[in-house]
Amino acid sequence: MVFKRLLGSLGVGGPTVDTVLDAGPVRPGGPLSGQVHLQGGKADFEIESLTLDLVARVEAEHGDEEREGVVVFDHFTVGGGFRLAEGEHRSLPFTIRLPWETPVTELYGQPLGIVLGVRTGLEVAGAKDKGDLDQLTVGPLPAQEAVLEALGQLGFGFKSADLELGHVGGTGQRLPFYQEIELTPAPQYAHALNELEVTFLANPGGLDVVLEADKRGGFLSPGHDALSLFTVGHEGVEHRDWNAEVDGWVRQLVDRRGAQGYGHGDAHGHGDAHGHEGGHHRSGPSTGAIVGGVAAGVAVGVVGGMVAAEVVDEIGDAFEDEED
Repeated sequence: MVFKRLLGSLGVGGPTVDTVLDAGPVRPGGPLSGQVHLQGGKADFEIESLTLDLVARVEAEHGDEEREGVVVFDHFTVGGGFRLAEGEHRSLPFTIRLPWETPVTELYGQPLGIVLGVRTGLEVAGAKDKGDLDQLTVGPLPAQEAVLEALGQLGFGFKSADLELGHVGGTGQRLPFYQEIELTPAPQYAHALNELEVTFLANPGGLDVVLEADKRGGFLSPGHDALSLFTVGHEGVEHRDWNAEVDGWVRQLVDRRGAQGYGHGDAHGHGDAHGHEGGHHRSGPSTGAIVGGVAAGVAVGVVGGMVAAEVVDEIGDAFEDEED
């Protein structure tokens, strides 16, 4: 028995963990359920704690370089304080609630290229920590889906999506990163825009939609960025003319003459410009705030008026370096 415990302290013959998430995508702010399966090792072990971390692959600018890493954006303790007998199999169900700002990873079943995961931690007395990592699939809220569908119907094309370390100024953002969906301009706006970027910041009361346009320059004027923020509620999504509403937002953004501050709008896209420090809504720390590095890239794709591409790489590859 003493020899068994010695091996256990070295990570040999210790318990293992396998987390299985319930099938189907979840939504921001909604519940995530599953089972944690524990398999006892070659001796009895005290399970001190069983934890779940929500992790995301993010990008951060460092001077002229752009680096990638893994950020933990929520932490839950779902069990612990019990003895797992030698060879015992035990399953522990759990239900946790995702943050409202959890990024969207797919639209109509097609991946956007955003990599999220659930990392299970098993803290065992007298043994090395064991863990597990599972892909997390998140679908859009009804209002998010409506906005993206309207942009697709208006002729905007999907270009890419990523997570940027930093904060969107002038908002109530809580997570340490934000999602940025980049779109190619619709034909009717090609003369004015190089690109349109969309950021969603959801909360229990509604959804902030931040639009940033890379505007083309004229014969005597340089190009510049223009920003607008619009707020919509979660209720009554099916009763609105989203094509007309979102088109109004884009027109307001195109008509803006400068990049200094937001154009704040109500649910119908009406509003005045307000000052904003620095004239830009992106700010972030150095890459020292990123936990670990990620080597694997991902492909992107989306439907609903936008162009589908390759399928995202498996989560195990995307988090390869993080696990090491």
